[in-house]
Amino acid sequence: MAKEFELNEVEVWDGNYAASQALRQAQVDVVAAYPITPSTPIVEGYGAYKANGYVDGEVVMVESEHAAMSGCVGAAAAGGRVATATSSQGFALMVEVLYQASGMRLPIVLTVANRALAAPLNVRGDHSDMYLGRDSGWVQLDAFNAQEAYDMTLCAFKIGEHLDVRLPVMVHQDGFTTSHKAQNVYPLQDKVAYDFIGDYVPVDDMLDFSRAVTHGAQTEEDWHFEHKARQHKALMESRTVIDDVFAKLKELTGREYKRVETYMMEDAEVAIVALGSSVETAILAAQELREEGLNAGVVAPRCFRPFPFDLVRDALDVPTLKAVACLDKSAPGGAMGALFNEVSAAAYSTKSRPMMTNFIYGLGGRDFSVEEAKRIFKEQKAHADAGHITTDIQQFSGVRGPKLGFFQTRRG
Repeated sequence: MAKEFELNEVEVWDGNYAASQALRQAQVDVVAAYPITPSTPIVEGYGAYKANGYVDGEVVMVESEHAAMSGCVGAAAAGGRVATATSSQGFALMVEVLYQASGMRLPIVLTVANRALAAPLNVRGDHSDMYLGRDSGWVQLDAFNAQEAYDMTLCAFKIGEHLDVRLPVMVHQDGFTTSHKAQNVYPLQDKVAYDFIGDYVPVDDMLDFSRAVTHGAQTEEDWHFEHKARQHKALMESRTVIDDVFAKLKELTGREYKRVETYMMEDAEVAIVALGSSVETAILAAQELREEGLNAGVVAPRCFRPFPFDLVRDALDVPTLKAVACLDKSAPGGAMGALFNEVSAAAYSTKSRPMMTNFIYGLGGRDFSVEEAKRIFKEQKAHADAGHITTDIQQFSGVRGPKLGFFQTRRG
């Protein structure tokens, strides 16, 4: 029997410790893991809880991240509550098995301390790994700070294990900026947290010998299409479950979360759309600019998958809104930023159709300052005043050397 873990009303935790505590409180049956910076303390912490008798589950150290997710798939298929953590190159090595986990409808929880992908090698945070997993069939939740890393991890179990979902869930937090930054966190008592998640209910588990099932079957053209269509349907319909879980957490804690967070958008003339810890920087910049007379606002998708197209559209459907900067913290690989493309599609469906520009920023952990956010807001104001985009539609923001701009909006 696991021992109780003493928690005060408020704790000072970093994002990794917050995630590991949420895994402990969920009483995970199996954590199969291979350490990688900056997510190592999540599974390292869980291993310490196991060694000290605070959890009854198993910790399995494997030879790679591919093996870690493979171990999670096997344990989840056998009927266990399962979780792990990773970052960057480890995430990339997991990708093959991510598709297996979602296709087999296994509600594994993966906590990701987001980090740049090589080459060149970099251990700092950007969203390259988050974007790499966006089409893998997992629910993707985004935490902006340590408190949210804790809350979103608790919610991930409740969402993924819901009988109407039964899909794996990733919880993302920015590497180092969130994962290693100590902040005030208000955790739940162990029993309260576990009761919020609920007991694990196995579905079609391999160890239920009264009802034989097959996992990892081959389907080819006869049934593959139908399987993927049903998987996509479940992912899209998870939106109502996510909303319901967020509402239940608010009842329990008073902390309110939405699939798309909006700040000062009611009368915004210009806006930034961003993910992760950059959201708080953009909010502070918008607040300062409003004191200077510029009505700035911020839109922050918390649920990256399933992408909340309708909520982003509604957030941008503001009569006063003229120009929007969409910030992508990932190298675009010869295209517009991935977040920009999806947000632009949503903006195209609004009545006002604000001008959209794309900023690639923060790669490899490059700092995103309040002053840089204010500069971006002011550039959007210049577009609004001119009635057209006055710069290249895509820019690298914060890069040293000559200004890099791409995809010009007009000749000349």
